[in-house]
Amino acid sequence: MGLSRESTGGGAVSKPLVIQKRRPEDRVVALAGNPNVGKSTVFNALTKMHQHTGNWPGKTVATAQGSCRHKGRGYVLVDLPGCYSLQARSAEEEAARDFLCFGGADCAVVVCDATCLERNLNLVLQVLEITPRTVVCVNLLDEARRKGVSVDLEKLSQLLGVPVVGAAAREGQGLSQLMDALDALCQGEPTQPHSPPVPYGVQAEKALQALTPAAVRLAKGRLPPRWLAAQLAGGASLSSSLIQALGTDPREDPEVQATLNALPDRQALGDEMAVQTVKRGESIARQATENASGGYSPRDRRLDRLLTSPLTGFPVMLLMLLGIFWLTIAGANLPSQYLSQGLFWLGDRLGEGLAALGSPPWLTGLLCDGMYKTLAWVTAVMLPPMAIFFPLFTLLEDLGYLPRVAFNLDRCFQCCGACGKQALTTCMGFGCNAAGVVGCRIIDSPRERLIAMLTNSFVPCNGRLPMLISLITMFFVGAAGGLGSSVLSAALLVAVIGLGLLMTLAASKLLSATVLKGVPSSFTLELPPYRRPQVGKVIVRSIFDRTLFVLGRAVSVAAPAGLVIWLLANVQVSGSSLLSHCAGFLDPFARLFGMDGVILLAFILGLPANEIVIPLMVMAYLSQGSLVEMSDLAALRTLLTDNGWTWVTALCVTVFSLMHWPCSTTCLTIRKESQSWKWTALAAALPTACGLGVCFLLNGVCRLLGC
Repeated sequence: MGLSRESTGGGAVSKPLVIQKRRPEDRVVALAGNPNVGKSTVFNALTKMHQHTGNWPGKTVATAQGSCRHKGRGYVLVDLPGCYSLQARSAEEEAARDFLCFGGADCAVVVCDATCLERNLNLVLQVLEITPRTVVCVNLLDEARRKGVSVDLEKLSQLLGVPVVGAAAREGQGLSQLMDALDALCQGEPTQPHSPPVPYGVQAEKALQALTPAAVRLAKGRLPPRWLAAQLAGGASLSSSLIQALGTDPREDPEVQATLNALPDRQALGDEMAVQTVKRGESIARQATENASGGYSPRDRRLDRLLTSPLTGFPVMLLMLLGIFWLTIAGANLPSQYLSQGLFWLGDRLGEGLAALGSPPWLTGLLCDGMYKTLAWVTAVMLPPMAIFFPLFTLLEDLGYLPRVAFNLDRCFQCCGACGKQALTTCMGFGCNAAGVVGCRIIDSPRERLIAMLTNSFVPCNGRLPMLISLITMFFVGAAGGLGSSVLSAALLVAVIGLGLLMTLAASKLLSATVLKGVPSSFTLELPPYRRPQVGKVIVRSIFDRTLFVLGRAVSVAAPAGLVIWLLANVQVSGSSLLSHCAGFLDPFARLFGMDGVILLAFILGLPANEIVIPLMVMAYLSQGSLVEMSDLAALRTLLTDNGWTWVTALCVTVFSLMHWPCSTTCLTIRKESQSWKWTALAAALPTACGLGVCFLLNGVCRLLGC
């Protein structure tokens, strides 16, 4: 088994996807399908691995490759981006269409959902227009049986004219038959004849007939002429890779231009062809399926009435968020404490070992007190909460609840000139803002994608949550512990996060009314059926694909940050450390916002990782040369109050922790996704300006009231 990862930034297509074959004779299979049909489950089951993604060359679109063998023959499966159509209205559709056209695939597999076949057949028919060497995999037959839906696979195969295989990939059923069908198709064994093309209607067929001679000449045998003629007649976009593969832009051909100019209404033709494709899919689905239950699952309807109703949807969403954060807070305290003690104990032994080897004190301090202690602190603070939060978040995703969250918040984001899909990327930001920024790829509109990227850091990631929890517990709840304390902490944390969500909407509205003006676009949001989560796979996927991935990126920047921090704390100038000089310089400015120079400097030095902000404050207040472990919240509160902290200071620090510049990993991710330092600078300046503004107002009001 093997995996290929490709990763480049966005921009023009510069090179094709590199197919990683183990042997020259290996067959390449394109795996396509709508979102939420179990395509990745089929991919993982066939390749015996969990899916890891890279970037499609030239596009910010995820892709994965995997290898498998069947009956002594090798296959390379390319997991195409999930999409509903190949009309190339998004980067995902363009990447999938281009690979089917020019990616070198020997055949294709289109995975469908047996519970809603008619919606999936739209993509099947479009793929068949490009390549008749296709196998249709009707997945989720087990769910269909539970819902009273039966699919006549033989009848469906006759209507489509290609092999059709039934499967329940989560249970491992039907995958061997799928590989048998692929094997027969790749070996060129005769199958049933391909079905006739979709009849597009009188006007469209006349246009295709007029364009076909030019399409035959321009396609050069690399594309079906009828498909190319349909793209030209319907006004579909032609990607740079398609034009590059043909060696010319078909739209600039004189014969094509003359024919297109004679057409009455190309937009109407494109709409007519799309409608006829959908109708053809509906007709086939009606002939090949029976639904004993008469439609949507009654259980799903009842759940949707509860989870998406304007009256109950938002309260349930807040209670769900409260529960997740309570479990994260209550469950992470003890593991964080033990992990911190273990890592710091190991650091002391490393220091002793270096000293025994004759290492100079400055080198021991630099490596152990600087780099290692910073790494240890970041790991101890980040790992336990992420190990709890990410599996819970993934369970909600696997259950089918997160799309309902996007549905609930769609109207809110639309009123702010943004896209409802931003709700999903915002949820991803709770785990890691960098992951949330990458998730903005699901938004088709470049304008709305930028809005989502620029505002994602208004929701606190796992790096900021421990600090928020500590401040809330010390100054607004009390460090006594117990069930009541943890529930109250979780409730106040939800309130703080609610402020972050409101600021997200306000910032989105501001951007859409100024530098990113535009009308919010419509989008298709599928509400998948509720499914029983696969707990084991969810835990493995969340730990390896999310927790350790995010932790690895944080650790990679924590070590250099530890080096800089140690130097600032230990290099003396005029009897004081550079850290003290910098804090004193910033102090007058920070006082305007209810903070002090140490606090502001800690946020600045915490740019690589937000987890070290509080340890930096402790180190500066105690005038220590390295990060200091202080897990006792009561002792920490005493230290902070001895250095001038009040509840107003804690409130301003809480607000500024919620709204300030993103960490370095998130900034670099924004730069990569936007391909612009200008937008990256705005992404850092926007939350910082909001945070300073709110802190200034809070501090001013509290001063006026004598607090």
